[in-house]
Amino acid sequence: MLSKNKIKYIRSLELKKYRKEEQVFIAEGHKLVGDLLGHFPCRLLLGTDKWLNEHPLIEAEETIEVSREELSRASLLKTPQEVLALFEIPHYEWDPKIAERSLCLALDDVQDPGNLGTIIRIADWFGIHHIFCSNGCVDAFNPKTVQATMGALARVQLHYCDLPAFLQAQPKEVPVFGTFLDGENLYAQELSTNGIIIMGNEGNGISTQVAQSVNRRLLIPNYPQGQTTSESLNVAVATAIVCAEFRRRS
Repeated sequence: MLSKNKIKYIRSLELKKYRKEEQVFIAEGHKLVGDLLGHFPCRLLLGTDKWLNEHPLIEAEETIEVSREELSRASLLKTPQEVLALFEIPHYEWDPKIAERSLCLALDDVQDPGNLGTIIRIADWFGIHHIFCSNGCVDAFNPKTVQATMGALARVQLHYCDLPAFLQAQPKEVPVFGTFLDGENLYAQELSTNGIIIMGNEGNGISTQVAQSVNRRLLIPNYPQGQTTSESLNVAVATAIVCAEFRRRS
């Protein structure tokens, strides 16, 4: 039986304040929960009889069999999908020299949960394992972000930091790429298999303070060039285009 207090607790985790206090986040649905199980300790799992019978070896601190009606009362989704889980929020240490030997992403105040989740999924697709987020970025464990990652959180590490300080601490030989409207054509520039790619805020782009550390300014050109088009691309779409070009060259 799922108690009212348990439902209230689960739903409270929609707010960052309570996720931070409890150090847990919500995941819902067959694929997402399945992808995250085994990667993060599971504090609580709610599953229908059918789902639990199909997954008999689940490891969780607490497992509760629920009806669809009970699940719908706890769920943050319009259409619950037989399973909901609470996982511990991971905390990662990172090697200060990581950008000297691999390609990383840095996000400067990305605000939309869906955009962040999609960017995490894009990073996973292109084999980028570390994303450095400014402290002004949306919380990666926001339920909407988690859902948008489609399980990529299991393979991509998120690090929140003082982004300008992190970038300024990089050795001069580390390439730091940023996308700007006055940058150089992405498709005509020399790209590398290591370094940091910075993507900016949805409305304001890369901040002046962060831009000071950029030593490779890039532009995603529109086509046909010279024709009036949209002013800018969605940050997640732009991230996909840039990452695809980097990997195409590697």
